[in-house]
Amino acid sequence: MENTNEMTIVFDSRPVNEGLARVTVAAFCTQLNPTLEEVADIKTAVSEAVTNCIIHGYEGKVHKIWLSCSLKGRELLIDVKDEGVGISDVEKAMEPMYTTKPEKDRSGMGFTFMEAFMDEISVESQVGKGTTVHMKKVIRR
Repeated sequence: MENTNEMTIVFDSRPVNEGLARVTVAAFCTQLNPTLEEVADIKTAVSEAVTNCIIHGYEGKVHKIWLSCSLKGRELLIDVKDEGVGISDVEKAMEPMYTTKPEKDRSGMGFTFMEAFMDEISVESQVGKGTTVHMKKVIRR
């Protein structure tokens, strides 16, 4: 199909790689000439999704995170996937202020931020198998 592009990277679930994920997606979407605000929104949402994989999905252990991006016209589609512990109640996990790790000073706002900064977000998860966060941002220019 014309006007499409995609990429996938796989990296270790180390906090230092959260920055890698942010700049990779930012660089990938520049072909749509986004505004600085749009890039900042995308980077924040990706950061939250990757951090969730590290802290919640793998509970600090080092495993793999998959980051896939695709462009379809003016839409940027982003998937962030882990094969960690999974989420038993996705609806509950997506409530503002809900956290399973209060002792780690987690605010419980990760999904809320993702929803605020992206046009669409959905979460697929299976306990013991992992979680995939699907996000969509329309680049308006």
